[in-house]
Amino acid sequence: MNRRKLLKMIAAATGASLVGADAMAYVEMPAATPLEKTGFSKDDYVLWEAVCDTIIPRTDTPGAVDAGTPAFTLRFVTDCYDNNQLAHFKVGLVDLEKRSQQQFGESVAALSAEQRHDFLSVVNNEANAFNSSETAGQGAWAVVTSKGLPHYFTLMKQITLFGFFTSELGATKVLRYVSVPGRYDGDFAYKKGDRAWAPEF
Repeated sequence: MNRRKLLKMIAAATGASLVGADAMAYVEMPAATPLEKTGFSKDDYVLWEAVCDTIIPRTDTPGAVDAGTPAFTLRFVTDCYDNNQLAHFKVGLVDLEKRSQQQFGESVAALSAEQRHDFLSVVNNEANAFNSSETAGQGAWAVVTSKGLPHYFTLMKQITLFGFFTSELGATKVLRYVSVPGRYDGDFAYKKGDRAWAPEF
């Protein structure tokens, strides 16, 4: 799987093109902003870590937290999102925390894994409905969306998937990885359920 295929996979999984993908046009990426200089607080990080862990939890394979996805993605959105996209992402963090406090009386990070799953599943369903709506950006969701962007939770899913599947653990423990491509084989054996191949960068 190459980078283009990975981006198509993320778009198919989230119903929207990957926000911030233009940054990958660099031949050589500039140095990333250190996490402590991204502008995200420790509370933001704890909240975001819980969200990432819920989107890709550890099972019989590593999860997003194991792969260092939370730190990588906060640096990515800081460096690769434009101001509108970054503000949209931050509004989403605030909205998730506010809704969790209203519904459970606790922060997202304090919820059990099952509670977080159920809570974020509802938000995900709302995001899917919003993204497919002809009135996107109007009504109640206007306060948590920005014109021309998908629902904030869609951005969160996208960047989590991207961060995880381009990490060493995601590429080698969940996907199948060949560091040096071999010969072309147009009749390679495939069994239903086989893992996808890792992107070639």
